[in-house]
Order: sequence, then structure tokens, then C-alpha cells
Amino acid sequence: MARTIQSLERAAAVLRLLAGGERRLGLSDISSAIGLAKGTTHGILRTLQQEGFVEQEPASGRYQLGAELLRLGNSYLDVHELRARALVWTDDLARSSGESVYLGVLHQQGVLIVHHVFRPDDSRQVLEVGAMHPLYSTALGKVLCAYDPVAHSEVAEVVREPLTPHTVTGADAFEAALELTRARGWAADVEETWEGVASVAAPVHDRRRMPVGAVGITGAVERVCQEGVVRPEIVAAVRDCVRAVSRDLGAGRF
Repeated sequence: MARTIQSLERAAAVLRLLAGGERRLGLSDISSAIGLAKGTTHGILRTLQQEGFVEQEPASGRYQLGAELLRLGNSYLDVHELRARALVWTDDLARSSGESVYLGVLHQQGVLIVHHVFRPDDSRQVLEVGAMHPLYSTALGKVLCAYDPVAHSEVAEVVREPLTPHTVTGADAFEAALELTRARGWAADVEETWEGVASVAAPVHDRRRMPVGAVGITGAVERVCQEGVVRPEIVAAVRDCVRAVSRDLGAGRF
């Protein structure tokens, strides 16, 4: 087995730490969190700062992620075929539905959001590109688990903590939800992840008819659902969107 490079592992640990929790951290906080001496930690931070991956606030001396990471992240997203093919269709879906639209893929036992279209109104919203959503409670995650064997095996290792009173945590109930998803071609999350929020998602397939991601709509329960049931026009809009994206990826008609 190839040996890992310790300095790179440590640098990665620093970047992950700065990416989560508080936006800015001091040297002592970082060295304590990753279990390294201050001198060693300072050397790592200085190198990352020289490369543009970390920035230091002059007034407080605290560190935060640098702009170079954003450039690299955007470069990855720009060449990501799934995202490129989905841009127009997800924009149209957000416009027609009046809700936020997400494009997600499987990543490290979760759903990585690779594209996010804001709800087309004047409300304050936060861009969630790069965010990780739960695999077991979200509509996006349930779609991936239902259609992708890798996602299904990954979710089996996840501790399904109840995020709301509606979260499905039991193994049998979860498998039944996946079976229903496969039968109807879409999944729903009605207050299973966030109270007051509902979502609907369907899978995107590539030219080999393999699931490569999922597109979903998310919004307030009272807009997405009617009398506790997802509005059929929203389901139809999501399914039309994923069919279009899949066709652009070469999946053909289905």
C-alpha cells in the first residue's frame, strides 16, 4: 500500500477545519483542534497562505480560507459535465416552479450540492454550492440511494439520527421508502430534514443509463405540498427537468 504524505494530510486537516464551523480561527484554536504544536501549525498555515489557500485577517491575526480555493472549486464545477448540462434546465425549473433548485451527487456518505439555483424572488438566500446534505433524509439523498448501489452501500454505514420528528430512521422503513422511490421514479422529503421545508427529487442518468446525480426542488411545505401531499405539478416539473438533462448526457428517451 502506498504511503501517505504526512505534511499533505496535515494541510488538508487545516483546510477542512477552516471550511467548517467558524469562518475565522486563531493559531491556538487550529493547533489545538488538529493536535499539532503551534510552531508546526504556523508553518503549515504560512505555506498555505503563500499559495493563496489561506488568508490572515490583519486586525485579529485569525485565519480563513483563501480565494485560490474558490478558483479551483469553480474550475472543477465548470468542467463537471453533469453541472454544465444541467445549467439551462435547472434555471428553467426554478423559474417555472418559483422554488429553489439543487443538483446533487454522491460524496463521502452525503449529497454534495454542485449547483444551486435561487428561488426567483427577492428573499434573502444563501448559496449552497459545496454544501453537504444528509444522504438518508433528503429527497436528493433518497433518490441516489434508490438508484445507485454505491450510495445504497454508503448509507448503510451512516447512523441515521432523527433530524426532525418526521425523519425515517428504521432500516425497514427506509428500505420501503427506497422501494417506493424506484416504483414511482421520484422521492420526497416532507419535513424529514428541516421542519417547515419539503423537497422533491428525481435521478439523472448518463448515456449508459447509470444514475449520476439528482435534481430537486426545495421550498416551504405549504407551497410544495397540498394537504400533506406533494403537488403533482411539482413532481411533473422535476421529472421533466431530469429527463431533459439525461437526454443531454446521452441517455436517450425514457
